[in-house]
Amino acid sequence: METKRNNSGNEIQIELSEEMAQGTYANLAIIAHSSSEFIIDFVRIVPGIPKAQVKSRVILTPDNAKRLLYALQENIQKFEEQGGITTGKYDTIIPPLGGIQGEA
Repeated sequence: METKRNNSGNEIQIELSEEMAQGTYANLAIIAHSSSEFIIDFVRIVPGIPKAQVKSRVILTPDNAKRLLYALQENIQKFEEQGGITTGKYDTIIPPLGGIQGEA
């Protein structure tokens, strides 16, 4: 169990089960949105297998989607400062495989 502080300064306890702590591997994310939510499907594509499986779906409010964007940007920047991602490799957006488009 982990304790974090939320925006109002209160502590919140976050519980992580052993099964959830193992994580789920995904090598593609498909993002779709409606007027009230963002849907992110995490997919595992296996070479040679024509069907890909959605391994997890996360539904966020637009506000929380933007918070996720900022948190990812901040963490990627820290990772790059430690020499994690070489510059230039991910400077352009890589489109989803096979022209997959998400819909909500």
